[in-house]
Amino acid sequence: MIRLGLVGCGEHSETGHAIPLARYKSAYPSDIELTAACDLKLERAQAFCRQYGFVAAYRDVDEMLARQKLDACIAVVPVGNISQQGIKLLKLGIPCVVEKPLGTSLKDAAALLKTAEVTRTPNMVSVNRRFMPFLNRAIEYAGNAGSLRYVRCTLTRHARSEPEFLWTTAVHAVDALRHIAGDVADADIRALPRTGEFAAWYAIDLQFENGVSGRIDVLPTAGVLEETYELMGEGFRAVVTCPFGPRRAWRSYHENRMVIEETSEGMPEEVLNGCYDEAAEFIRALVHKESPRPSIADVFPSVKLCLELAKKAGQDVGNLAPARS
Repeated sequence: MIRLGLVGCGEHSETGHAIPLARYKSAYPSDIELTAACDLKLERAQAFCRQYGFVAAYRDVDEMLARQKLDACIAVVPVGNISQQGIKLLKLGIPCVVEKPLGTSLKDAAALLKTAEVTRTPNMVSVNRRFMPFLNRAIEYAGNAGSLRYVRCTLTRHARSEPEFLWTTAVHAVDALRHIAGDVADADIRALPRTGEFAAWYAIDLQFENGVSGRIDVLPTAGVLEETYELMGEGFRAVVTCPFGPRRAWRSYHENRMVIEETSEGMPEEVLNGCYDEAAEFIRALVHKESPRPSIADVFPSVKLCLELAKKAGQDVGNLAPARS
């Protein structure tokens, strides 16, 4: 049985980790124990114990790690603390899941990567798009339909004007397209024209090593929370709207007709958005003494590329102050 700890009990930790873990525990009770939850606001950790079945609540991470013999730990902390907390767990030899974007700068992310390489502690990055059932079904469909030629993501949000959006959130789109089409050989970015005080919108053009072309439209103030991924080749197209959108579904087209349509009706949210399968992969790998994927090394190129593109776009990257621990 894997004794699991969770650091951070905020909204993202609840929807992205606690709820999927509770579902997994219900389905496979002998695989994991939800041993401890930790948050600077102790009442949050206590609420996770009541709602999701964690055994003990803590306010201090070091106290939790000293008192509990954990087999694994998931860290959901502010961006400024991701690298620091991940390095601590890796050095302690505790298999861990960390969040993107791995740190506030390329230096922080590289330090986390280096520690993972040196310690060889099993690790995983929480990038749930890689585990979305609709996206993976579309990838399988495209692989059977023919040669992929073009991939695209339209990433829209409502009123997200923070300048770091490009490298803290759009990294999801970059990593998802890498999951679809492989490593990136070349990338370019341009800001879309704007007037007045409008937030910056960007178009990112990608060329993958296997010859596939790609595009990401980053539109953080377009008035709707939505992500749509498109996979296209000669004679076919697959469209996936997930994990966000007014109507989440995936459809495939072949020779001018729709051949598949699957909607989100009846699918639990944590399954639809990939968080459940992500948690299941981490636990499965630990149970079988395998390395979970994607690792810090797998996701680092996505983070590095986003930081480089943000810098190319004129952003002052790496200027977020570390949050208090």
